[in-house]
Amino acid sequence: MNENFNVSSSPHIRDRISTGNIMLMVVIALLPATVFGIWNFRHEDAWILVVVTTAAAVLSEYIYEKLMKKPVTVNDLSAVVTGLLLALNLPPTLPWWMGALGAVFAIVVVKQLFGGLGQNFMNPALAARCFLLICFAGRMTYFVYDGVTGPTPLAELKAGQAVNTMDMLVGNIRGTIGETSVIAIMIGAMFLLLMGVIDLKIPGSYIISFVIFITIFGGHGFDTQYITAHLCGGGLMLGAWFMATDYVTSPITGSGKIIYGICMGLLTGLFRLFGGSAEGVSYAIIISNLLVPLIEKATLPRPFGKGGEK
Repeated sequence: MNENFNVSSSPHIRDRISTGNIMLMVVIALLPATVFGIWNFRHEDAWILVVVTTAAAVLSEYIYEKLMKKPVTVNDLSAVVTGLLLALNLPPTLPWWMGALGAVFAIVVVKQLFGGLGQNFMNPALAARCFLLICFAGRMTYFVYDGVTGPTPLAELKAGQAVNTMDMLVGNIRGTIGETSVIAIMIGAMFLLLMGVIDLKIPGSYIISFVIFITIFGGHGFDTQYITAHLCGGGLMLGAWFMATDYVTSPITGSGKIIYGICMGLLTGLFRLFGGSAEGVSYAIIISNLLVPLIEKATLPRPFGKGGEK
């Protein structure tokens, strides 16, 4: 035998799907929530904020990589996904320049300064949202629907007021641009599930653990209307399906994904029921992002032949 074989480093089996393909499918999945949000908040010109925030994210990545003499990666569409997710997590009345500032923070500070795609330790869009909440709390919590200002249904629920769960399901409520319509969000989520981009482990364990927590500690028992209102209100559904499932900031092991989802569910319930704010999804996901290295360390399988019992 006189054949020469080229031996390369792992991985030896590669999927044909690329990062760009995955990000394109995420963008497509976000379109129903985006289109509905733009129409729902048409009187506030929400489309301007969506376009500016997304464009600022792409431009920030391009300029940073050019200045640092790094390969330009805007073609992988990850910056588009980050900018679009950030825009969908913003109130429609937020000044466009604040959205652009948040996009720059997400791309430059959270993503690029830590090495670019695959190296960021928390979800860039949610980190930018929290950054804007700290800097511009008043504008980030100012909500309008059909020209009328007021609290979100989730805030009304926390105050003990009755809410219309059907309006929350459809999306005819106050809130951020992309979180209002659960129907639109679930259309996109089903697309990602069918395409194999995500699975049920993270969102399923997140939602189930959250429901169990508010059933035990919410003071209403297993009240389906109360539970439905919590699930449809705020950013829980958008966060569970589109941000908690981020490949970079979520565990890679099956059991780790379930533990990760449970952490987010418990933290979201804790923040919503006992915290000062009616929301809590963004902070729950970010804190769980920070726990991912520990979760993976505890759930990674041992290599064959190592660490076995004697």
